[in-house]
Amino acid sequence: MRNLGKFSAVAACGAATFGLAAPSLSSAAEPLKIGLVSFFSGPVSGPVGIPSRNGADLIIDAINSGTLPAPYSGTGIGSRPIQQTYVDEAVEPVNEYRNLVQRQGVDAVIGYSSSGSCLGVAPVAEELKTLTLFYYCGSVRTFEEGPKEYVFRTMNSQDVENIAAARYLLDTKKDVGTVSGINQNYGWGQESWRDFTKSLQQLRPDLKLETALFPKIFAGQYGAEITALARNRADVVHSSFWGGDLDAFILQAAPRGLLKKQTAVLTTGGTAMHSLAKQIPDGTIIGVRGNGGVLAPASAFNDWFRDGYQKKYGTQPSFPAYYMAQAVLALKAAGDKAFAETRKPPSSDDIRKALAGITFDTPAGPVAMARHNGHQAATDIAYGTFQLKDGTPTLVNVKRYKPECVIAPEGKKSLEWIEAGFPGAQCE
Repeated sequence: MRNLGKFSAVAACGAATFGLAAPSLSSAAEPLKIGLVSFFSGPVSGPVGIPSRNGADLIIDAINSGTLPAPYSGTGIGSRPIQQTYVDEAVEPVNEYRNLVQRQGVDAVIGYSSSGSCLGVAPVAEELKTLTLFYYCGSVRTFEEGPKEYVFRTMNSQDVENIAAARYLLDTKKDVGTVSGINQNYGWGQESWRDFTKSLQQLRPDLKLETALFPKIFAGQYGAEITALARNRADVVHSSFWGGDLDAFILQAAPRGLLKKQTAVLTTGGTAMHSLAKQIPDGTIIGVRGNGGVLAPASAFNDWFRDGYQKKYGTQPSFPAYYMAQAVLALKAAGDKAFAETRKPPSSDDIRKALAGITFDTPAGPVAMARHNGHQAATDIAYGTFQLKDGTPTLVNVKRYKPECVIAPEGKKSLEWIEAGFPGAQCE
């Protein structure tokens, strides 16, 4: 896999480059117009959309004022100030994407929480030749169905978090024998369950699968499914529910004691662990879709981000805030790289070319655009086990998995790699 074997060294080299570029805002530098898209209304807005917007605003303010911490320096994106426009993903995402590009004239788009949105937007971005960064959606189909020139994803794809979830479950619960699942009935939920269970079967062929449920996305009511899971009891319940669906499932399962009797593996559980701390049983396995939020590694950059977010918004940043910030920082890194090479404010196409294959620093650690010809990110991924200590939600027994352990080699489709038994995986 390209660059992953030299992950830390490349990150250090990239950081040094940003320090040399030191672009500054100029009256001649036109703003870089960016459309930022997530769910800003409906049940997903609280857990995902609003934190994402907050994370973007915090980073954009620091970029425009030149106050980002090392390894970044200078102001703007290669000297161009950011001018952002927010769009609600809940309103016709493909049509609104066209509106952003063709009517509002944005230079780049960052966004999309739902895999369905990303799969709809990706071909339009290629058609309109517009730089587009997916910050949250995870479907492997985005790049496995064909190479992209204008579309990038700055976080791991869905397969990675489910391979890591399977490894974490078996690393921490040696006696697990049966697994059930409840996942949303669309690409994200179906692919998450598929990759999780196929990974388990490769790692533990004797493990048995029990109930597999696929309610409609954003259904909100799960009484019948909770009854079915309770009746056909397994050791573990896997769920890739996210946003409001995740919150609803946890709240509705709590009175029945479902997740006390069956260990839950919540691959996006990090958004709920503070707001629903009293409803999440100790022992629940929590993921953050990568290496951000409560599982972000210690660093000066992470301290700066957490402290700034707490001061501005009165709460700690959840992982959607990290990943939207991560996407904005990808533009900063690529724009400064292009500026360093030409000493001119970069066009969106200059930024696009510089972004492919780059490694850049974030509050969640280094991100290497190392997959799918430099258009798909590869990062560490972490899981932990929930524990309420003196009323404070914490994660214990945290384990981090390197890209070489959980990501298919370049040129290999993820499902093929899983079904072949993870050939070449390097796990500690």
